Amino acid sequence: MQTVEYNLSELRKEIEPYTPIIVAVTKYFDETKLVEAYEDGLRDFGENRVQDALTKFAKLPQDVRDNSRFHLIGHLQSNKVKKAVGNFYLIQSVDSLKLAKAISDEAQRKNLVQKVLLQVNNAREEAKTGFLVEDLLDSFEEILSLKGISVEGLMNIAPIASEERLSELFCDMRNLKEKLEKEFSCKLSILSMGMSGDYKIALQQGSNMIRIGRKLFK
Repeated sequence: MQTVEYNLSELRKEIEPYTPIIVAVTKYFDETKLVEAYEDGLRDFGENRVQDALTKFAKLPQDVRDNSRFHLIGHLQSNKVKKAVGNFYLIQSVDSLKLAKAISDEAQRKNLVQKVLLQVNNAREEAKTGFLVEDLLDSFEEILSLKGISVEGLMNIAPIASEERLSELFCDMRNLKEKLEKEFSCKLSILSMGMSGDYKIALQQGSNMIRIGRKLFK
């Protein structure tokens, strides 16, 4: 089995000259793999389930916990909002106005501001959550006004598709980000696009955060 260090080195060579934030997706691995990745220089870790993640985080050495940034990349159910807020650096999967409001309310109760990304289902896949583009445009001003959250950018999960189709979808996301910034006079610094199967295409279309699991931990 190849080491995380070797896989990370190979990944960085592959994506030159791009220098995105690499979120190591640790959802299928225990805390020992997370610690290994940390020791090899990674600091951003993605988890899918709130309770599983919190259980894993509790087993980490204090220095790893204190110096890592944990990302929630899976769907967040409203009944898990209380546990999620404040325990993740970034909630990437905010997929509705209702969820954004719930996160904001909980964050205000805890006297903090929760950083979030808005998940966009621009491929319009019925099996996936996320804002449809038109719904996000309708809701965006209200979301920006919520005091308990800070909208840092956008995220999407692309379908299995041809390179041409993926390129089109990622390009549409970049254009949407730029449209929102212009129309609402805001700065969206993160475009989280690309996973182990499509990160190269995502980077070519403007992604500056990629979520990589099996390619790092194979």
